[in-house]
Amino acid sequence: MRIFLISAVSALLALGQSAQAQTPGAEFTRLPTGTEYRIFRKNASGQYQPRALAPADAPYASRAGMILTVYMEFRTGRDSVLMNSRRMQPTPQPVALPTEPVRGSLEEALGLLLPGDSAVFRFPADTVFAKTFRQPVPSFIRQSGNSLVVLASARQLLSVAEMTAYQEKLKAQYSEQAQRAAIAQTMKDVTLIQAYLKKNKLVAKKTVGGTYYVVTRLGKGLPPKKGQTVRVLYKGTVMTTGKEFDSSAKHGNEPIAFPLGVGQVIAGWDQGIAMLPKGSKAILLIPSLLGYGTRGAGADIPANAVLRFDVELVDFK
Repeated sequence: MRIFLISAVSALLALGQSAQAQTPGAEFTRLPTGTEYRIFRKNASGQYQPRALAPADAPYASRAGMILTVYMEFRTGRDSVLMNSRRMQPTPQPVALPTEPVRGSLEEALGLLLPGDSAVFRFPADTVFAKTFRQPVPSFIRQSGNSLVVLASARQLLSVAEMTAYQEKLKAQYSEQAQRAAIAQTMKDVTLIQAYLKKNKLVAKKTVGGTYYVVTRLGKGLPPKKGQTVRVLYKGTVMTTGKEFDSSAKHGNEPIAFPLGVGQVIAGWDQGIAMLPKGSKAILLIPSLLGYGTRGAGADIPANAVLRFDVELVDFK
């Protein structure tokens, strides 16, 4: 929960422009700590109706030690949308319900909810920022009525063991999705590389890891071993466009030095340089997943870019 709240307040502080939205109309009930709330639940016909708290069900009384998963939207007192957790992450946020919640905090308010509940909470901004975010109130929130409105939709109430199993299941699902995406992207990259080789009449070899390399001048001796420091001159371009994004010439034509095979450079470099004897020149064609992947690098290397490097292994030791 704390990690999410840090992300949430970062999003609030980074706010530039806000969209306008309206909260449903109804009367607020006030907790002794000053937090106001409205809780709703669907009836048999699927319509949301106000839900009153059971007299014996004080916040956290029957749920302490469990974890509530919940979607949240943060708004100013004038209903400008600040942040929506569903847009930050598609799964609901886990909220630990302690035995003694901090009075006036967001956690205390969320402890009123049961799975299936939706709610609108209205907090004095000074209180919730001190108790939950542990930061001063941003000026734009203070100027918008000095209150923070949170819309919440509670989904599951889980034990710690159940939450761990749920997170492991999600992790496995994300891993499977990532693997499928990686396979599809690799197939696309290989098709581009093979077409590039054919068009430019180049004959390439392929490392076990998937990097293509074309030796244009073969040096002498054995290639470097893992852990040895290599010194390399290079020019890097995006293969499909030919746009240069970096080169030794931009850095005084001094070779770059790095220990081979320990992950200090992209995987395509570790694989390709390991094939070359001292003095060799080569073209490395690197599939995107062995380069900068889905994130790209700066303005010049887009996501999923296949890279070409013209390299010379000056020496190693």
